[in-house]
Order: sequence, then structure tokens, then C-alpha cells
Amino acid sequence: MCLALSNVLKSKNEWRLTLEVHKNVNDKYKDRLFNFIFGSEENREWTLSLYNAINGSSYTDPSEIRFNTLKNVLFMGMKNDTSFIIQDVMSVYEHQSTLCGNMPLRLLEYVNDLYTGYITSNKFNKYGKKIIKLPIPKLVVFYNGIEDTEDESILRLSDSFDEEHREEADIEVRVRMINVNFGRNKKLMDCCKPLSEYAWFIQEVRRKQIESGLIDAVHNAIKEMPDSFSIKGFLEIHQQEVEGMLDTEYNEAEVMELFKKEAREEGREEGRDDTLYTLVNENLLDVEIAAAKANKSVEQFKKDMEEYLNKMQDK
Repeated sequence: MCLALSNVLKSKNEWRLTLEVHKNVNDKYKDRLFNFIFGSEENREWTLSLYNAINGSSYTDPSEIRFNTLKNVLFMGMKNDTSFIIQDVMSVYEHQSTLCGNMPLRLLEYVNDLYTGYITSNKFNKYGKKIIKLPIPKLVVFYNGIEDTEDESILRLSDSFDEEHREEADIEVRVRMINVNFGRNKKLMDCCKPLSEYAWFIQEVRRKQIESGLIDAVHNAIKEMPDSFSIKGFLEIHQQEVEGMLDTEYNEAEVMELFKKEAREEGREEGRDDTLYTLVNENLLDVEIAAAKANKSVEQFKKDMEEYLNKMQDK
């Protein structure tokens, strides 16, 4: 098991060692448990149930789902997003265990790539006179972090624009953020049994982890899960993958908290940027996001990161 990222790190070497161990142990678990359950070909029935609950629809044929999730799209070293098309609707689902106000921006970029793939695969001509009929995008973030938030809220790209000129923008992106912690959104949970079971499982793992390690918490939560739960057999078969995914997922949240902690403790821009360079270098943070946090262009950030890494190697 990887070193606990929540421990107080006393030096840059300890910080880098922790990230390296974390990266090596969890490198093969590049997905989130939520996407593993609801974004897999073998679980089309659960995906359809979730789609119906979210959209108030009543589709019954799982074969209508066409997954078009982009491969090798990573954030914090993990695959993100589940995407699929039913009829003329393209759903893009993202799971988050930490709050992120930039989801509209991230999903805008992702949808652009999905549309590019859609146009290419169908051999459409986007320069032609005829309008291309595109599937309607439905963007949803499922949140189950420990920070409290509303049952449902709307995130808008326009929130990133200057407030004084926000109404002048020619583009908008809306993302539904739905709280899927156990006990929240009861109506939605009642409409999608696998989602309710997933929420119960995550709550049990968190509760049990306080008294034991993650491995025991996952094992005992699955063991104590009611036999009537539809996802129980799937979790039993894939218990090792579940352990690895949750370990990676929880450490994603912890590494971000550690970044914030170190930046506060050092109280200087240099310390914050050094941490960002390390996160990007270890494939734990996307370079575009890191550059934005450092208030630098991507090109300048990469240049400064290279200088920093060379300096660290010389020490």
C-alpha cells in the first residue's frame, strides 16, 4: 500500500518519494469506481437505469447505448468521463470526489473532442453547406466528496468570465452537479437502484476506514453488503480493482489537500509553483490546470518546470 499522503511531509524529498510510491502502486488503476460501474459495456443495464433516472426517460433496451468515451484522456493521472449516445442525446458523465468549479471548461474541451470524433467517424463535412446534425450534449458531474454541497446545482462556464461583461459572451456551457452521497437525492436514488447501492458502499468504506485500512474497509463493506444489491456480485469479482481505484481516488483528494497545505505553510509563490511542477512531472495533475493555478501560460509553465527539475537533479 502506498504511503499516506495525509502525513505531514518535512522536506521536498519526502514529498517526491510519497508521490513516486503512490504513482507506482496505483499506476494500473486508471479509472474511478463510479465509471467502472456505470461506464462498462458489461453493465449497460446500470448505465441505462442511471440515464433514465437523470433524464426522466423510460428506455428499456440497453443495446441502444453506444459508448464513445475517449481513450487515454487523463486528469490527475486517471481516466475521466464516461460518454455514450442514446438516440440523439450524448451524455457525458464525470465523477468527482473533490469540488471543482472548472468542470464546465473541462467538459467543453472534452465535448469538442467527442464531436470531432463523431464527425470523423461519420465522414461528415463540417465545411459544407449542409448543417450537420449533432447529438444533444447532456453534461453531468456526480459528486460524492466529504465537503457538503446542495443536492443539485448548475455550474456555468460564464461564471469564469468577467462579471461586468458576462452577458456579452457568445458561448455558454451548463453542467448539472448532482450530490450522490448516501442519504442525498432520495428521489433519484429510488429511481436508480445501482446508484443507491454505490452510495451505500462508499459510505460504508469511509466509515470502516476510520477503524481499519482501506483494504479491510473495502473487504468488509462488500461482505456486509445485502445480497439483494445488484452490484454486489460485480464488486466481489473485481474486489482488487475496486481497492486500487478507491486508493487512487482517495489519494487524488489528499494530494490536492497536501498541495494547499504546503502552499499555506510556505506562504510564498515559489513554494506553490514547486509543488505544481512536481505534481505535473509525476502525472498527478494536468499541465493546463497547473499553469492556470500558477497564473502562467502553458508554455511559460513548462519552461519554468524544466528549469526547476534540472535544478533539483543537480542537488
